[in-house]
Amino acid sequence: MILPPLRPFRRIEGISAVLLPFDSDGSCDLESYDALVQMTWEAGLTPAINMDTGYTNLLADSDRQEILSRVSRLAGGRRFVAGAFIEGAVGNPEALYSREVTAISNAGGIPILFPATATAGYDRRQLTDLMRAIGRQCPQFLGFELGQMFVPFGKIWDLDTFQALLDIPQLIGAKHSSLSRELEWQRLAARDVSRPDFKVYTGNDLAIDMVQWGSDYLLGLSAFHVQAFAARDRLWSLGHAGFYELNDWLQYLGMLAFRAPVPAYKHSCAQFLHRRGLIRSSEPHPRNPRRPDHDVALLESIVQKLDSLVHNAVSCSA
Repeated sequence: MILPPLRPFRRIEGISAVLLPFDSDGSCDLESYDALVQMTWEAGLTPAINMDTGYTNLLADSDRQEILSRVSRLAGGRRFVAGAFIEGAVGNPEALYSREVTAISNAGGIPILFPATATAGYDRRQLTDLMRAIGRQCPQFLGFELGQMFVPFGKIWDLDTFQALLDIPQLIGAKHSSLSRELEWQRLAARDVSRPDFKVYTGNDLAIDMVQWGSDYLLGLSAFHVQAFAARDRLWSLGHAGFYELNDWLQYLGMLAFRAPVPAYKHSCAQFLHRRGLIRSSEPHPRNPRRPDHDVALLESIVQKLDSLVHNAVSCSA
């Protein structure tokens, strides 16, 4: 395929999934969670809650509702994205998504529709009909392509389906988490022809430089250091060479954290944030895969380098 053009000096839109921290007794550390959400806004990124990084597939529905209510109160009108998650629920998928979308919209958030086993077999027409039905009751929402390396019920659309979904005006963007550059480049090319205002949010934590070709992002990796991502994005908008070194170190972190088994990146994130003094414990959700303790030494060197680069980047863009 022919690549889309590079987009220098572009203002990148960053949405960052927020890690849900856990204490050593296995309980949610909601005090630290609130602080991480607030820190995301302060960095200039949009927080995304009840996402994979927030263990949404391991939480009870009541837990997701509590988190949505907490963030709604914290937001004070500020923008946030929230996962509309129906996996495991019984009922008609359209009705289930409608319930979730309504709750998120009423809380002031922008819904993003997680894939689900119930819709995994939908063909292009069925999925488009579902999205149109959601659009009739929600002024703005996001789609979500999620590879099965993240969750077993993940689903990646074929390109014809993606192009059909571009015709739904209320669908303002979609997160693409296949970890495939080529599939994402195809979507950017289709978007540029058919609907330039549509946002392709890269979810490729192994290729975060996709922003150079016109992707925006909704990443779990950005939860590790929202200030570093915000600094990187500013440097790109300025056309500053410092973008590349900062991006390289963030990608080094991504390669370490998102190695197999991929879901263990959330433990890596907890280790990283704990080292930064931002959460009380480095424990993941009790049912999430773990990383070895010796990873902490590797993360330590990355923390120090990123902090230094962010300091330099702030000086450059001041």
